[in-house]
Amino acid sequence: MLFPGKTEDKPTEFGTAWDKALAKSDIRDFRFHDLRHTAASLLLDSGASTGQLAEVLGHKTLQMVKRYTHLSEAQSTRIVGL
Repeated sequence: MLFPGKTEDKPTEFGTAWDKALAKSDIRDFRFHDLRHTAASLLLDSGASTGQLAEVLGHKTLQMVKRYTHLSEAQSTRIVGL
């Protein structure tokens, strides 16, 4: 479990803290899940292969990897098959 709680059957609730942090930072229209897209793009930019990305993200298809990565033009030409 990514965010374990005090007991095994109840994960930590961080929604309120997340909302407060976004408000304090004046960040709008941003979800925790958006960090997954950012992580995928940064991993790819640092040289990770699409296979490595699929493994880290838990994706079974390259189509799903493509959905989560936001390639720059330079990255697109560097990576064969995307």
